[in-house]
Amino acid sequence: MQEPHVKNATEQEEREYLEEIKEQLLLSVKRVDDAVRQFSNELREKKQYIHEHQSGMDDADMVAAGQSINRMAFTGDAAVARKRKLLKLAQSPYFGRIDFTTPGQQTAPVYIGVHSYSDERQRQNLIYDWRAPISSLFYDFELGEASYPTPSGTIQGLIELKRQYKIRDGRLEFMLDSDVNIHDDVLQQELAKSSDDKMKTIVATIQRDQNAVIRNEEATVMVIQGVAGSGKTSIALHRIAFLLYRFRETIAAKNILIISPNKVFADYISNVLPELGEEHIPEMGMEELAADLLDTRFTFQTFFEQVSALLEAHNPAFIERIHFKSSFEFLSQLNQYLLHIENTYLNVTELRVGRTVVPAALIQQKFRTYHRVPLLKRFGLVANDVRAYVRDAAGRKLTGQDKATIGDGISRMFKLQNLPDLYRDFYRWLGRPELLKLDHRLHLEYADVFPLIYLRLRLEGITAYEQVKHLLVDEMQDYTPVQYAVLSRLFSCRKTILGDVSQTVNPYSASSAETIERVFPQADVVKLFRSYRSTIEITAFAQHITPNPHIIPLERHGPEPELVPCAGKNEEWETIRQRIKAFQGAGNHSLGIICKTLRQAEEAYQVLQAPGVHLLTDESTSFKEGVLITTAHLAKGLEFDAVIVPFASARNYKTEVDKGMLYIACTRAMHQLTLTYAGELTAFLSA
Repeated sequence: MQEPHVKNATEQEEREYLEEIKEQLLLSVKRVDDAVRQFSNELREKKQYIHEHQSGMDDADMVAAGQSINRMAFTGDAAVARKRKLLKLAQSPYFGRIDFTTPGQQTAPVYIGVHSYSDERQRQNLIYDWRAPISSLFYDFELGEASYPTPSGTIQGLIELKRQYKIRDGRLEFMLDSDVNIHDDVLQQELAKSSDDKMKTIVATIQRDQNAVIRNEEATVMVIQGVAGSGKTSIALHRIAFLLYRFRETIAAKNILIISPNKVFADYISNVLPELGEEHIPEMGMEELAADLLDTRFTFQTFFEQVSALLEAHNPAFIERIHFKSSFEFLSQLNQYLLHIENTYLNVTELRVGRTVVPAALIQQKFRTYHRVPLLKRFGLVANDVRAYVRDAAGRKLTGQDKATIGDGISRMFKLQNLPDLYRDFYRWLGRPELLKLDHRLHLEYADVFPLIYLRLRLEGITAYEQVKHLLVDEMQDYTPVQYAVLSRLFSCRKTILGDVSQTVNPYSASSAETIERVFPQADVVKLFRSYRSTIEITAFAQHITPNPHIIPLERHGPEPELVPCAGKNEEWETIRQRIKAFQGAGNHSLGIICKTLRQAEEAYQVLQAPGVHLLTDESTSFKEGVLITTAHLAKGLEFDAVIVPFASARNYKTEVDKGMLYIACTRAMHQLTLTYAGELTAFLSA
């Protein structure tokens, strides 16, 4: 196969080379098909043989036969996965090329794609995986001197050509040679397109600063603070794909856990990793985690319900409870309380069992032996030791009654026996019993869920999730210090934590990158200021609501956001109806109608019902294209071609929580933003 060594191969030569590569790929697919066919024949014969000779086979024969069938089936699965990758490559084999010369070596073109591909007969690599060490040249350097790290040292050389391609359905749509930073042209073309029902991969447009985050292997905890539209979630997912590639001997998709804000978001990001050639990765929400870790006796308010309650009514006592339980001070007081009960709530006395007296000093010494065991777990262990002591002293087997006397006697030496009582006692100890609302039905406010789990972890210990080797936490600003304390005790593995402090749905419980650094002092913190999502006009508009002097919008222009005053609610509905019609006629993919509360979203859905109009609630599990009516809270992390924000009036948007929602709603728009209102415009925009 002729390699295009010519430094500036013409477009015609590139087209011919693409055809050759596609032909090679399809031959490889055919080879896989032949192998699979052969396997299934062998498998069928093997099963037939076992069926016919069963009676004459002993156990060892059966085990061996079973193992060889499993091996064949496994090889068959691997072949099917390989075929899937090859077919995907045939659609778009590569997106970049660099011609790299090292001293004394001939210049060789390096083609870069989503997967690697080599010519099996000539044993040479034709396409390099975007995560391979040499591929970092494409992201980190322009023409001229360049280097890349390998396990055996850094390789220096010269990039003589850098080229980018857009290949779709096996056709070359365009190619660009780079004398300057190539990505910008391609990036502009990609960003000007419509949004999709799923987040897309960004391998062709990864920027240098993003590449450094993706390929960071050293950080035990990586915190990514990125402005709205900076691609932080996408970067984090590409980072996971890179780590799975780099450490494939020790870590697999099942060893990673994503903590995602809701099911819709989980669906929205669900095809990024499979697109990058990785399997689906387990994900769960904070509430699912809480349900796993809490005693089943408890029921609890969800985060969504907490925020909804804040949006519906201004309740100062409720706000104070949330605010207090979201502080660092609260976490340190919980830790002090744990020390306090350990030192003062255990009152060891001698114990009589029948005629045997167990001295207090002996029991005390047993408790000391288990000082590393969680407090409430010690009682059972000490009771067992005391039973053995009594059995030896009395020289007889213990009765059920004796065993119970010892168990109860040891337990009673501690002032409180169960978790709810201890949690309630904590607020008494603080002198603030009014900060806990816990009724006999044991229904918790959301702000109490993780403090209670934290106590449970410290007092009873929990050993779940040991299979997790990398934890990814999105929307970091929505979690409190005590939630991070739970995560860090539960998951001792490496972590990637990302979010944006400007996008808080609950300002009373928000964490900043600095707060998270205090919980994880060893963290590498990266800040991403460049925003790729919205036009300059939309970004500037959102700056009026929550100014962020650091944000750098990409130079992409579009229509100015519109504020549409209406005479009343009916006129507002009519305006929105007209916009939906215009949008559906213009061939865009997604329009978000983003309301402040779920009640408003449900009302909008009732009024605006039409084909292609969907309602997204906290119960939804998938993200749909078309017209989506939802709340700002649920739209976080999503993006739309156009956004309409109804009811942008002074009556509707007035509190700090409201302001956060308005900012999130406006920053979801890529190309077009419209706000409608009746009466007076909200003060957050009147300036």
